[in-house]
Amino acid sequence: MAGEAVTLQLGQYAGCAGAHWWGLQVSAPRSPAELRVSTLLRTEREPPTPRLVALELKGGVGELMAGGAGTEAAVAWNGKVAAYLGNGSAPPDAGSRGEDASRDGKGSSSSAVQGASPAPSRLAVSQEVPSGGSVRLWSDYLNVRLHPKSVYVIRQYMHDGDCGCLEAFGQGESLLQDPGCVEELEDRLHFYVEECDYLQGFQVLCDLHNGFSGVGAKVTELLCDEYSGKGILTWGLTPVSSNAGDSRKNIYRLMNTALGIARLSSHSSLFCPMSLRGSLGIKPQPPVAFPYVDCDASLDYHSSAVLAAALDTLTAPYRLCSSQGSMMHLAETLTFSGRKAVTRPPALSDSQVVAAWASLPFPARPGCSLPDALCAHPQAVPWKLLSPCRERKVSGCFAQSVVLRGVGKESHISSCAGKPPASPLHACESTEEALQRYLHTLFPGAFSTSHVLEQPCHTQPPYPQFFSPLLTRQGFLLDKAPRYPSAAVDSIPVLAALQAAPVVRTLLRGLYKDVQKLNARRWASFFSAGVEQDDFQEALEELQTLAQAYETGFEADESEDEADSD
Repeated sequence: MAGEAVTLQLGQYAGCAGAHWWGLQVSAPRSPAELRVSTLLRTEREPPTPRLVALELKGGVGELMAGGAGTEAAVAWNGKVAAYLGNGSAPPDAGSRGEDASRDGKGSSSSAVQGASPAPSRLAVSQEVPSGGSVRLWSDYLNVRLHPKSVYVIRQYMHDGDCGCLEAFGQGESLLQDPGCVEELEDRLHFYVEECDYLQGFQVLCDLHNGFSGVGAKVTELLCDEYSGKGILTWGLTPVSSNAGDSRKNIYRLMNTALGIARLSSHSSLFCPMSLRGSLGIKPQPPVAFPYVDCDASLDYHSSAVLAAALDTLTAPYRLCSSQGSMMHLAETLTFSGRKAVTRPPALSDSQVVAAWASLPFPARPGCSLPDALCAHPQAVPWKLLSPCRERKVSGCFAQSVVLRGVGKESHISSCAGKPPASPLHACESTEEALQRYLHTLFPGAFSTSHVLEQPCHTQPPYPQFFSPLLTRQGFLLDKAPRYPSAAVDSIPVLAALQAAPVVRTLLRGLYKDVQKLNARRWASFFSAGVEQDDFQEALEELQTLAQAYETGFEADESEDEADSD
């Protein structure tokens, strides 16, 4: 068996994506059992709880659910904290296996939720939030119970406000140099790790745009040192909300992102930046838009929901019941160095950065076979780039992991008996073979692994209902909107991929060039937080080296021309 994974959420936006992701886990039916629930959730007791450590700032988390839907009094004190149901009774497993806050045993003042602040009215599981405008914190729509060990609130910094915020990489690094903070984090990690039968590794969801990028750098370094040989898959997340008119915040975002990518990728088995932002660079670009999703990308509640659905699909390969694939195996399949690439093998690199693509929903009509759906897009896959880059076109890839879910396997061939197949895809024996042949046609020479799941992505509230009226309840396309549209889209088919591809080079090089244009001496306040300018320049050189690992022969020539013109 592949084993379990421990998830870390570092920052408010990471929490937003995580809250949606946990909601997707608990809303999915247990049958057919294609995905192993125990990989991410502690299933030995009901209701299952995430194997999660979430770092948050003071005021960054509100009410936390004790046992599913409903409300409970907000936690707002500095002492020990245990979860209780709304009627004041203890949760079913409180105290068992030492699972109350007193299990800490060390008198720590941050056993569950320190200094949490009240939140607006709680979202019940069945309640829909049409706009998301009333949602302030990820805990506002978290519909799963968390263990008291899950949330660690960092009291030195405020979540929101004009001062006292965690805004610079160096501040985040400094937090994880405090022995008390490190001890608290290690205690929580050990709690989850020790109860695993076999630990695959760690999923790290980390804010890239603020000081949590520094927190993430130190956390992944700790994981790399203490859990050698285990997978560390890191997702660097950035909200769309811009800092237009605030040049200081925009510059800090750019510098945090550059340092974050360089440091996080060096301590991770796999690193993937994800956002609906059009670009991580200094100039704003239109956000990523999906044709059948009416997403207000400026709302973290909306944009993080898209990323969560993509994450839930991208991580399927090491959660499959039918496969022994692990987190490390996924990372290794995307290690393209030495393989025969489209033009020439890229340079070797110790760090592995990949780009994420997704089709939400995957455009298919009711009863349509997979070959029919794929043949409708013979020139390019109908997905969007979720790793912010000015260049969003597919330019080939070296290696990729692709997952398609929610398209039935039983009707993969639409040709009539006795007639020749309508296309080579229709001649395939299975949906898996059809998808693999399709990928081979569009990405010749690339190393592609693919998985097809019957189970779709389940999108019941509190997942936002921002879907087009052209979708059925199962997320399939209609020719025209029905006169009486269904109340909600319960699920959608999703196609998603992780790619080691030349587009990563464009992303990294664009970020490098934008940061190089800055006059670092003007931003002494950023460096006063703890980052030396020499270390900053070293990180920029690491970005440039990373970018070179994803060059094709043509791009290498282009880089030389650019260097000559500088």
